[in-house]
Parts: sequence; structure tokens; C-alpha cells
Amino acid sequence: MATGQLFSKSTQALFYNYKQLPIQRMLDFDFLCGRETPSVAGIINPGAEGFQKLFFGQEEIAIPVHSTIEAACAAHPTADVFINFASFRSAAASSMAALKQPTVRVVAIIAEGVPELDTKQLIAYAKANNKVVIGPATVGGIQAGAFKIGDTAGTIDNIIHCKLYRPGSVGFVSKSGGMSNELYNSIARVTDGIYEGIAIGGDVFPGSTLSDHVLRFNNIPQVKMIVVLGELGGRDEYSLVEALKQGKINKPVVAWVSGTCATLFKSEVQFGHAGAKSGGEMESAQAKNQALKEAGAVVPTSYEAFEAAIKETFVKLVEEGKITPIKEVTPPQIPEDLNSAIKSGKVRAPTHIISTISDDRGEEPCYGGVPMSSIVEQGFGVGDVISLLWFKRSLPRYCTRFIEICIMLCADHGPCVSGAHNTIVTARAGKDLVSSLVSGLLTIGPRFGGAIDDAARYFKDAYDRGLAPYEFVEGMKKKGIRVPGIGHRIKRGDNRDKRVELLQRFARDQFPSVKYMEYAVQVETYTLSKANNLVMNVDGAIGSLFLDLLAGSGMFTKQEIDEIVEIGYLNGLFVLARSIGLIGHTFDQKRLKQPLYRHPWEDVLYTK
Repeated sequence: MATGQLFSKSTQALFYNYKQLPIQRMLDFDFLCGRETPSVAGIINPGAEGFQKLFFGQEEIAIPVHSTIEAACAAHPTADVFINFASFRSAAASSMAALKQPTVRVVAIIAEGVPELDTKQLIAYAKANNKVVIGPATVGGIQAGAFKIGDTAGTIDNIIHCKLYRPGSVGFVSKSGGMSNELYNSIARVTDGIYEGIAIGGDVFPGSTLSDHVLRFNNIPQVKMIVVLGELGGRDEYSLVEALKQGKINKPVVAWVSGTCATLFKSEVQFGHAGAKSGGEMESAQAKNQALKEAGAVVPTSYEAFEAAIKETFVKLVEEGKITPIKEVTPPQIPEDLNSAIKSGKVRAPTHIISTISDDRGEEPCYGGVPMSSIVEQGFGVGDVISLLWFKRSLPRYCTRFIEICIMLCADHGPCVSGAHNTIVTARAGKDLVSSLVSGLLTIGPRFGGAIDDAARYFKDAYDRGLAPYEFVEGMKKKGIRVPGIGHRIKRGDNRDKRVELLQRFARDQFPSVKYMEYAVQVETYTLSKANNLVMNVDGAIGSLFLDLLAGSGMFTKQEIDEIVEIGYLNGLFVLARSIGLIGHTFDQKRLKQPLYRHPWEDVLYTK
């Protein structure tokens, strides 16, 4: 492996398995370092394509999303680092696929628990093809002031505290990602900071070893000293011992192997990492520390003395003129995300939507302030739900029952009415459910099913002004307006609409007052004296009775009643109800596998 520097300020990566936070942290680090281009060139999300919006400083950018590794590598040939956030189940396969791409040079595997056999195969392939694997079970690595992998070094605040936004003189490698953060802090306190830091991962078989990276650091001119943090278990540190003995490393190495406390336990102890388990005296922390010290590394007496040993080595190199401490620079301010700024009370932002009928922020959704569990447990029906969502209050049972009756009676009126006809034609054209439903709903209006609000509006105005039925009807006639809710193409005075009779019967039995309905009946009596088809239709019945429901319940002010009628609540009942039938017609035509509809010639009058 040896060679030299892995990353630079122009390094770009492909990120496998989209994770918003680590990618944004990489982009924030880029901005902090003054990079001109984002370090994430593309995202690979199996089965998905498009773009993901993220921030590069204050600028919002769109990063391409590719469905395959091959497509991403072809689209971004200069991206030579593959950051793999796949789970342990698929990490090996996706990593191998990346290693086989000619453009990929470094693969970082974040997942823990990758099968050891799979890891060995990845290691063998990488060595045979002169490629580098970092991990598995790693947080990644960082080139100070240039490039970082995923969540390496944690938050932006920690990165600034550790001075990782600009290069220092120290090369650092460890097994543990968590301890890397500790050492980045320690090194920043007593030296001019990190030049490059790598966490090789805590698995038994890491893709690259401590000595691999130490030897590489030795070839990087900017790295003046090397810090190594090992741990008990395995024999990785002994390859570093041999390299030191053979004189392959000519820079000071300060090293410590954690896990000396293992001797305090009577039985063998498994520490956090899979590889952190002593398998004999040679794999103990004490033996490794002693071997490193004898090979020429600076090894403190304890972890507590580690920082002092690093400082002493750095100061000596400065005094010898081998290190000129880096001049400190002030990093740019990372813009704070709006959500976090709002949460911390630093800014206030206007909302874009107001909602008063439902709330989904808690453990369960609420309709009109009533939790979903209460709605189910109390046996609420559809009418109760409509009362909560439309009227923002729990109406009496006779009111919600009336709403349900309206929905049942208006659900369908056969296949010949315009709405059903449109839906049937659309369904037979092979269109989907929503398209077929909407084609029928679009016919609802003043001439079909949409006269409920108008009927209520005109009946209320006439009754409230004390107009006699004949004054109301004749007044409408002079204005050239047909009386909404009166008139039917089929029904007559001697063959009334059964739905109207059912609604009126229910209201007379259940409503405390039916003054608007009785007024509508008087209007119907007058219109029938003029023509036998000027009978009250279902729109007129629902419109007048809903006025009685609103006024008689005592739960609405006059202003609220006027607003309900004006907004179009009552037509909403017909739209909701008829949707049931239109959906039924759609399913019916598809179930019957009906062909494309063509209107017969003989039913068309062709004329000039």
C-alpha cells in the first residue's frame, strides 16, 4: 500500500445509500476549508434516480442521484473515493462492485458486522489491484483543510475546535473512530494540528492496517510526526514494530495501545470492537506497548500521559527547526440551518400553512382536537369525523346521523347522469381510478349536484327577509334565475323523489326546528301550481334542512352559518357522497373489462 497522500482539496467522492446528515457535514466541512467544489459528486441510492437538495455554504445545490454504482462512476469519472453507508448485509457486495470500477481508488466501509470472509475477499482484491480499503466498522478519515469522510470528527463545532479546517503537521491513525475525536482534540491542544487522520475500524480484519497508514504518512513531506492509537487484540501493531526496527519509518512515532486494564479482570474480556479481545500475552496492550517502545516509538506510561508525550515530541521538532508551526487562519462562518436556528430561538420565521382542523405532531393524529384513539373507542362514525374536520366541533348525534343519511342517499344515481357517464367513459378508456373519479367530479356544478349551497343561500335569504313563497319565486323569475333546489328532469308532483321524502321524515322526527324546510315546502307548493316538474329535488331538501341543522343545533352563530353556506360546505357533502358512486362505477367497468366507449352515430344529430 505505502505510496503517499490519499486525499486532497480536489478529491471527490460517491456516497452510497443516501444519508442526509453525514453528506451535509461533508459539504459544510468543504465550505469551512474553502473548497471551490463540493466533495460529494454523486449519490448512489439503489432503485432511485434524480437529485438531492443540500447546502454548500449559503448556496443550495442539487447533487445527482444514481441507481447503480456503474452509472455513478460513468457520470463522475473524477470521483475516486467510494463512501459506503450500506448495512452490513449488503456492504461487502456493494464495496466489491465499487472496487471493480476503474475510477474508484479508495473505498470506506462504515458498517459494523460485515462477515469476515467477505472482508478478506475485499482486502485481497484491493491489494491485487493497488486500491485502498478503510474499514469496515470505521467512521472514516480526514485530510485537514481538504476532505473528510462522512461523520469523521463529528460536528462542525468540534472540527473548528480541533483546527481541522486547515492542515497541521501530524499524521494520526487509530482503530477507534470515537477515540479519534478524542485524539484530534488532544493533538490540536499541544501541536499545530492534524495533517491527516484515519480510523481503520475495529473489526478483526481491517481493510488497511495501522502500519499501512504509518508507512504512507512517512512518505508525505507535510507530515512531520506520527501518532498511533492501537488497542488490545490482534497483532496489527507488530507489523508497525517490524517497520520501525527495519528503519522504514524515519519520522517520530508516538504510540499507545489501549486496554491495559484488561489484566485487572480474571477472565478474558471482549471490549467494544470485534477485534478488541486479547487472545494471549502477545495480544495484550502491555506487550504491544513494550514492543513499540523497544522498536523506537515514543510510548508513555499511561493514556493520561499520551498527550504530554505528543507535546514533548512536537516541541522538540520545532526546536530542531523541522516544524514551522502553521499560521492560524480564521475559518468562515457556516450558515446555521433554519430549523436549528428556530429551535434555539435565534430567529423567527413565518409559517406557510395554517391548520385548525387536525394535528399530527403528537403520538397520534387529532381531528378537531380529538385524539384518533378516542374517535375509535367512542364509536364515532363518518358523520362525527365530518363534524370535527368540517365544522370543528362535535355535533349532536341527530346531526351527524343526518350527514350520514345525506351521504348514503347521494352516493349514486345510476349510470346515466353526467358525472357517472363521464367516469364510465374515462374508465373504459383505460385511465386510472383517480383520473376516472375526477372526470366525473368535474361535472358537478349548478346543473348537476352543485345547487345545494345556492338552494340554502336563496331559501335562507328569502325566509330571513320574510318573503312569501310567491314573492320569492316571482322575484327570482324577474331576475332570470331559476330557483335552486326546485325542478327535476324525471320526478313530478305525483311522483316525488323518495330521497327527499326520507330526509324530510327524518328531520321532522329528529330536528328541534324545521322552519327552513317548511318554507322550502311552501315554495314547492307554489312552483307545482305552475308546472308539475317543479318539484323539490334532493339539492333543495339537503340545502333547506342543513340550514335547520345549523340554526336548530344552537352551536353556530348567524355569522358562522352565513360563512358555511358561502364557502361551499353543503356542496362538499354531494362531492363526498357522489365520489363513492363514481369509484364504484370505475371498478364496475374495469371488472367487466369494458372496451373503449364510442358514442353511436344514430344518437347524434348531424346538421349544418
